[in-house]
Amino acid sequence: MIPQLVRTVIKLFLSYPPERYQSFRKMVAVTMRVGRRSTIALATVGALASTGTAYLGARNLLVGQATQARTIIPKSWEVPPRADGVYSPGGGPVERWHRGMPVDLHLMIFGDSTATGYGCVSAEEVPGVLIARGLAERTGKRVRLSTKAIVGATSRGVSGQVDAMFVAGSPPDAAVMMLGANDVTALNGISQSARRLAGAVRKLRNRGAVVVVGTCPDLGVVAAIPQPLRSLAHSRGSQLARAQAAAVKAAGGVPVPLASLLSRQFRAAPELMFSADGFHPSPTAYALAAEQLLPVLCEALGEKDGVPTVEEPPAHVPA
Repeated sequence: MIPQLVRTVIKLFLSYPPERYQSFRKMVAVTMRVGRRSTIALATVGALASTGTAYLGARNLLVGQATQARTIIPKSWEVPPRADGVYSPGGGPVERWHRGMPVDLHLMIFGDSTATGYGCVSAEEVPGVLIARGLAERTGKRVRLSTKAIVGATSRGVSGQVDAMFVAGSPPDAAVMMLGANDVTALNGISQSARRLAGAVRKLRNRGAVVVVGTCPDLGVVAAIPQPLRSLAHSRGSQLARAQAAAVKAAGGVPVPLASLLSRQFRAAPELMFSADGFHPSPTAYALAAEQLLPVLCEALGEKDGVPTVEEPPAHVPA
């Protein structure tokens, strides 16, 4: 059976009238030129190429361009700012943690580049730091922050982060996860990705940790991805986010639908919401994400706080 994503690509291609096939080819060429920001589009092209369906010429064109583009997309070599340590109520500089130092709550951050704060310049802009500082202020507790997230991680990688943490030491009191985009760009199976996430959440919950998960962001807001591939990325990401939410709940965690909560802001002010690479969030966007995650985490820990209002996701992505 042809995967739903591939069937959608084919349907969109077939919807182009013959006189517009050349424009379709040009659109794909643009995909190749936009560099690393077109990862989602290229992965989707790869899915189309694997079906062996009609329009063999278009198929070969897409295969060749996708293959060539993958060889020139640069890697993310920059190291995100790190500020692990102990955060106290009232602000002040972070304290370097050492064995035996008393803390009230240990917070760990798992996930991909968004969890690391890739695109931030200062450690104070990183979502983990914003959450740790906010948690210290709202609870009056000394919070130790440990970041386990790795740039480029998929659900498989996050599962590995959790396993490595258990080998290295004791589990945290609370964990925040942010992931999903890399599973979309890698065309990982939605159900498999959700199951791996559920397994990681369940392991933490079984050891007493509170777990909050920011589900897959809306890749349909990345303007560098041309249509109709952008719509496909949006659709795929939405499917994964829903599967993640169900899996996290079943495993005892609390999902936070970041796509539903933040997509409107990304579409309204992309120049403020994206970092310099045009793909990763900006410090402004990270701050908004932290504002959504923090109250949910406080509630899960039994602290008084509000829960963000969930907006319905858009029915379609504008061109």
